[in-house]
Amino acid sequence: MSKTILVTGPDLDPSAARLVADHGYQTVHTPPYADSAVISEFLQQTGAEGIVSRMGRLDAAVMDAAPQLKVISKHGVGVDNIDIQAAADRGIPVLVATGANAVSVAEHAIALLLATVKRVVPLDASLRAGRWEKPGFLGREIAGSTLGLMGMGAIAQATGRMARGLGLKLAGYDPYAHDSAFETLGVTRCATVEDLLARSNILSLHCPLNEQTRGLLNAGTIARMPEGAYVINTARGGLIDEPALVAAIRSGHLAGAGLDTFASEPPAPDHPFFAVPEIVLTPHIGGVTREAGARVGVDAVRGIFQVLDGQPVAPERIINRKLLAAAQAESAKMEKQP
Repeated sequence: MSKTILVTGPDLDPSAARLVADHGYQTVHTPPYADSAVISEFLQQTGAEGIVSRMGRLDAAVMDAAPQLKVISKHGVGVDNIDIQAAADRGIPVLVATGANAVSVAEHAIALLLATVKRVVPLDASLRAGRWEKPGFLGREIAGSTLGLMGMGAIAQATGRMARGLGLKLAGYDPYAHDSAFETLGVTRCATVEDLLARSNILSLHCPLNEQTRGLLNAGTIARMPEGAYVINTARGGLIDEPALVAAIRSGHLAGAGLDTFASEPPAPDHPFFAVPEIVLTPHIGGVTREAGARVGVDAVRGIFQVLDGQPVAPERIINRKLLAAAQAESAKMEKQP
């Protein structure tokens, strides 16, 4: 048995690495954004029993290359790079580090919001280029505006708490969240996506990327937002139809956007976002802080050893729990057939 944990990415917080070593295991790292073939090769070479998933896609072919694989633990909460159905079909639980990076990502959402609405980046560039653009400039006050939260998980709730301190009113949409998630923060619960869009002077995306949410923000849905609204995305780039967002900003319907994620990462050098000064961009680093890295890394590694040691894992951390149960039931049914 290989006592190895594979990390799909170049680093892991030292506190998480120590936890691996304390269990008598070693970590092996893939290059950043390795493709499936490279990850499969690493799994075959190392015989790793668990994966800390950071960068690169884990699909059925990767899992088939590693029959010894027992658990996948996401370094965060976004699992769109993991085929969770394929994992369930092979009896592999997929874990998430729920809430561990919420504060850091929320802070980044607020930073993007302020930088975008207050035009910090283009004003800084203009001043450095020798222009003094105070004459004729007219800014915007955000206090009293409505921040729409698309999704009401831990990151959205942390963002809402910070936004309230800036005087923003809050509205939210999440058909799966309990009423308490809204009531605690004084968030107006919207019954439909359309209602949330119509209310949002600033829309902040906090939902997972799946077949139901892919392209959620498109030409049709953007048109439902108030004129002069802003979009903030610290979730997943695939939630946005990128050409539609560019078109809405260029037409003046949207005033700008602050984006930490792209549909394809890293983006191509000629990505259209780069030519739109009203868009503030960062390279998917909202949760990449020393503090969040330690919490997320330790949570991810702890979950792996809970599975390997046969210890209970909190049900909400197993993202494919229902799929696993269904796959196991189907397997038992097949075994009973003559």
